[in-house]
Amino acid sequence: MTSSTSSRRLRAARASLVAGVTAGGVLLFAGPAFAHVSVQPGTAEKGGYSTIALKVPNEKDNASTVKLELTLDPKHPLVSVMPQAVPGWDVKVEKTKLDKPVQMHGKSIDEAVSKVTWTGGKIEPGQFQQFPLSVGQLPTDADELVFKALQTYSDDDVVRWIDPSKPGGEEPEHPAPVLKLVAKGAAGAGGGHHDDAKGDKDAKSDKVTATAEKKSDGGSDNTARALGIAGIVVGVVGAAFGVLAGRRRRDTAA
Repeated sequence: MTSSTSSRRLRAARASLVAGVTAGGVLLFAGPAFAHVSVQPGTAEKGGYSTIALKVPNEKDNASTVKLELTLDPKHPLVSVMPQAVPGWDVKVEKTKLDKPVQMHGKSIDEAVSKVTWTGGKIEPGQFQQFPLSVGQLPTDADELVFKALQTYSDDDVVRWIDPSKPGGEEPEHPAPVLKLVAKGAAGAGGGHHDDAKGDKDAKSDKVTATAEKKSDGGSDNTARALGIAGIVVGVVGAAFGVLAGRRRRDTAA
C-alpha cells in the first residue's frame, strides 16, 4: 500500500468523525435555539374565561431567568386576571383605571389588570417554567390578544418579547406572545368557558394539560439530545472503523 493511499484513507476517516460530531451538534442545539416566550394553549373562546400559561424557556447557557414582566393588551382590558401560585416565585398584579367602565355579572367595573410580574425564582439554563393565569372575560370583538413580555436574566440582560408578528410574514426575532381567540365551539379552542363555575372545572383540566405538555416538551428535548449523542457515536464509530481498516490493509500489504 502506498503512502498516498494511506493518507487519503486517514483523511476520509477524519471527515467521517467531523460529520458525525457536526450532525450530533445540530440535533443537540437546534431545539433550544428557536424557543420563545409563548402562551399555552394558543387559543381560547371569545367571550369566555380561560386558564392559560406563559411558557418561559431559558435561552442562555451562562445565566438564569430571574424575572418575568407581562403587560396585557390595553385595547382589550381584562377585569379578571388571577395568577396561580408558582413555587419559589412571588407575583405582583397591577391594575389601571378604565376610561369607560364595563359591566360584568351585573356590576360596573372601572379598573382592569394591566401588568403581572413574577420575581424571586430562577429558571436555570436548559429549563423552562410555566406561569398560569386565569383570565376573562375575553373580548368578543377581537381575533387575538397580544401580550408583551420582558424576560430578565441574572446577568442583567433583558430580552423584550414585544415584536408584532405579521400574517404570512417572517417571524420577528423576539415575537410577542399571542392568544388566538376563536368562536365558541370552534375546533382548537382551549380552556374557554362562559361562567365561573365551569371555569373552575376548566382550570383543573387546563392544569392537567399544562402538566402533560411540560412532560411532553421535556421528552422532546431529551429525544433531541439522545439523537445528537447517537450522531456523535456514529461518527466516532465510523472514524474508528476507517482507521482500523487502514491499519489492517497496511499490515496485509506488509
